[in-house]
Amino acid sequence: MSSSDPIHAGSIHADESKECGSGEIRAAEQGETATSEVEFLTGWRYAAIGVSIVLSMFLTIIATAIPHITDEFHSLNDVGWYASALFLTVAAAQSVWGKAFKYFPVKTIYLTSIAIFEIGSLICGVAQNSTTLIVGRAITGFGVAGTFGGSYIIIGISVAPKQRPAMTGYMGSAYAIASVIGPLIGGALTDKVTWRWCFYINLPCGALAAAAFILLFKVPTSVKPPQVPLKEKLLQMDIPGFFLVTAAVVCYLLAMQWGGVVEKWSSSNVIGTLVGCIIIFIAFLAWEWYQGERALLLPSILKQRTIIHGCAFSFLIAGTFYILLYYIPIYFQAVKGTTATESGIRTIPLILSLTLVQICTGVSIGALKIFNPFLIIGGILTTISAGLLMTLEPNSDHSYWIGYQVLAGVGLGLCFNVYIIIIQNIVKPEEVATATAILLFFQSLGGALVVSAAQSLFQNELLNTLAVQSPSVNPAAVFSTGATEIQKTFSKSELPGINSSYMKGLHMAFALAIPMAGTATLVAVGQNWFRLKTPGDENPREVKRETEKVDKDTVG
Repeated sequence: MSSSDPIHAGSIHADESKECGSGEIRAAEQGETATSEVEFLTGWRYAAIGVSIVLSMFLTIIATAIPHITDEFHSLNDVGWYASALFLTVAAAQSVWGKAFKYFPVKTIYLTSIAIFEIGSLICGVAQNSTTLIVGRAITGFGVAGTFGGSYIIIGISVAPKQRPAMTGYMGSAYAIASVIGPLIGGALTDKVTWRWCFYINLPCGALAAAAFILLFKVPTSVKPPQVPLKEKLLQMDIPGFFLVTAAVVCYLLAMQWGGVVEKWSSSNVIGTLVGCIIIFIAFLAWEWYQGERALLLPSILKQRTIIHGCAFSFLIAGTFYILLYYIPIYFQAVKGTTATESGIRTIPLILSLTLVQICTGVSIGALKIFNPFLIIGGILTTISAGLLMTLEPNSDHSYWIGYQVLAGVGLGLCFNVYIIIIQNIVKPEEVATATAILLFFQSLGGALVVSAAQSLFQNELLNTLAVQSPSVNPAAVFSTGATEIQKTFSKSELPGINSSYMKGLHMAFALAIPMAGTATLVAVGQNWFRLKTPGDENPREVKRETEKVDKDTVG
């Protein structure tokens, strides 16, 4: 297509003359886009899909319930898995779902993802042991990958470009609002009924989201899956790549869980899993290279400089966010001795500030067409806030933990979802689904890997400090007690040493957030400056790629 060809902004189908060897689709595209009218969601449908998106993600965060779960299952050392199992499948499945949205009907795929999310939530709710809960979280994550990634993809294909930044900000804030309501309602359910209702409540919410989506969302007529054989569609899913990246991350998670706590870092099991992680990851990279344009991580997308920056930034800043989201409630419940409900209330400063700033950021970027200052300032503020959180102590006044959370929320709100806005602005319409999925892959991977690393640091420091501060206390008893029962289980003479040890462990978890956010800031500084384009700008097709894309067919 020449640079003078019109844009078919609603289409998500790929250039099949490259991927499947069909020249007919390209010819059809060239002939039809000149007359095809782009259709976008407006009015009540625009609002309805927003409601559906909010509901489909409602209560996916169970941070305040986790300490109670550790009490029931005696599984403090599994905290990292409760988060990472979900993030693992969210990350690994992102590109699979991205391909599914590209090659199959959007409505069918989105509803399928909600159904899987519901099944996973049900398994978590009925779990009788920690292992079953982790499996349920993994299944839930597979569904979340489709609903979360699919929601951004739907914005890209069915919301007018001028409204996309604001809608993306709304999406991010909707997720943050769900994260506010989730800990509050989840904490209340945990205190008054049982933590299991944190999962059961997803069932009616998901059903309502599915019903709203079926009744209110109309797929734009210009959005049609490419007409290719089913075999080719399945090959595009790259299932072997999905299993390889999953296996590599599982090996990493096992090493982080065992190292220094269950076994020595020098043990054969820990070293073996780390070596296995490296070998499998190398195999994954080799497989992706072999797959070419069928790969989970499309080389033609990743050759763009802005997307590379976006993936790195999203990995780092998401890791920072989830460290704060999962370990701040542990500070309140284990060290401060609050209930789950009170813990949820005390995390409002973080999420509320993030929510409000994220909305303002999306609207501001849409109006100003610039994004670099938001990334840089957001990264700086997040780094500072992570450093300040490291200074918290058991007796810290409320003004400190409120102020530090607000600063973190402002920083994260300025930058968390900015690259989604950028990428959906610079890629071709048919690449929106794939590019968005790749970005969310790295964002979710950051959650999986970084939270697990933070848990390892937390556990190792807790274990080491206990040996000094409370040598008479059995570390196994602390790990099996669970976070919320610490204050009730141990004697008054033992609690100061245990609280101090917990605090040292939390300091190490928060310490990891500092280099993560700092490195993200450096990535943002290295991002080249350019203005985002919208329809009506002069020569909209002249928005240049940061790196030259290879137009040659790489599929065998």
